[in-house]
Amino acid sequence: MIKKHLLKTTVLLVTLLMLINTSAATFNIIIITDPTGKDPNGAAGGSMSFADNMFPSTFIMSKEKKFTVLSGGAGNETPRLAAVVETIKRLNNGATPSEAASAASNYGGIRVMAGSPTGGAAVGGFFQAYVVTVAGDGTITATPASGGLATLPPGQKGAILHLLNTNGNPQYGTAETVRRETAIMVGKMIRDGYPATEILGAAFENVAKNAGEKYGGGGNNLVSSLTTGDMFTPSKLNTTGFPMDDPYSKECLKCTWSVSYPSAENYQTCPYDGSTLKTIYAYELLVKTITVNSNSTSVYTYGTDSAGISGTTKEIVQYSVKQNGYNTVTIANAINKAIDNSYLIGVNYVEPKDINVVESTRSVGVYYKPLPDLRSSPPWDLPISSSILDIVGSIQTAIGLILIILVLFRSKLFDSFLKKRR
Repeated sequence: MIKKHLLKTTVLLVTLLMLINTSAATFNIIIITDPTGKDPNGAAGGSMSFADNMFPSTFIMSKEKKFTVLSGGAGNETPRLAAVVETIKRLNNGATPSEAASAASNYGGIRVMAGSPTGGAAVGGFFQAYVVTVAGDGTITATPASGGLATLPPGQKGAILHLLNTNGNPQYGTAETVRRETAIMVGKMIRDGYPATEILGAAFENVAKNAGEKYGGGGNNLVSSLTTGDMFTPSKLNTTGFPMDDPYSKECLKCTWSVSYPSAENYQTCPYDGSTLKTIYAYELLVKTITVNSNSTSVYTYGTDSAGISGTTKEIVQYSVKQNGYNTVTIANAINKAIDNSYLIGVNYVEPKDINVVESTRSVGVYYKPLPDLRSSPPWDLPISSSILDIVGSIQTAIGLILIILVLFRSKLFDSFLKKRR
């Protein structure tokens, strides 16, 4: 299973390299607020950059082994791919984050950051970073590190963050100051008891606004295996991801109805209860997406990229969970009812086995099968054989042709009929 996932990751990276000139993440960060691994929001990591092509390969996560690998650097794309694959291979074989990240030093100009909830974190290769530690008495230490290998030991609350500016960034030259300020801010938030996922969002906001390295990228919750996935990454090749300091959507705080931009510009109040909508920025949505709490359910869709499917499915599943809990049967029934009512178009009916529920992390995965022949809705389940319907259709076609002939040649038929009567 591990080899299978590693192969998929390698194929993805190779495919991207064949299609584009990949860009390196210029902001990488891993935060660990609970080194025991018990807090569902106790470890998180993510990447951003001002550059193009910030695809999920820059923030890879293993749900089975609970680790993340963040990549970047100024070197060529091919050695970066090799460094990432070697790092993943080492982690899958039981290496510590420090042992795994050290692989980057074998590739010129490449940076790899790796971490896990209980294994600590490390950055290797080409980097300008801070290692932040928070002692039991609240003492914060932020140590600058440059190149080689820097480590946050297992069992230690803290973080590692790297930041450089991309050429062409209007805020070029701010990285050194923002790197230090962000490190201190992260240390204070760890000391004050904030979860790692919330600190990740605050770090993204600060870097995006003050250093300009703002395009997603995205983030991972390493304990609960939640990720933003392609939510903020570019939808087209050779373009930037979503600006993490921009408004992403508007949301009703009462019923949780939401609408994304640019459609959100047309709404000021909730269409269901009239409440004023709250503007949600991308860094806030990142936190919401990867944070486990008693009031939210993370919903993921697979098997289709059709427009509107993901958002609509999320609303349906969240409503079903509120009404009936994490019941795969009722969730499947709610989705199928939406398909019948044309709220979901282009996907086939789902069964309970197509619904993957992880109640401990309040997450639901829905596996769709796209409809063949570009159909918009599944075929009706009628108590009549399809062959009979084919025959009926043929009869209707024949009758229709006869009617057309009668219309076209009615005058001649009338004349012929009158002549016979005479």
